[in-house]
Amino acid sequence: MTTKFAEQARRRSTCPSKQNGGNLGVFGPGEMVPEFDTVAFKEQVGIIHGPVETQFGSHLILVTDRK
Repeated sequence: MTTKFAEQARRRSTCPSKQNGGNLGVFGPGEMVPEFDTVAFKEQVGIIHGPVETQFGSHLILVTDRK
């Protein structure tokens, strides 16, 4: 699923992260806008969530790991 998600992010995203297949890297609680943060730290790992609406637009979020 991660590969397909990355392919779609490269093709469809308008975010600068599209060059990395939508990968935002590692970040901690409180580093993203609240709507994004809630999904990243409270929803199930390994599935695509969304669309999630933030001040920056609509997002599909794939949580791949949580430490």
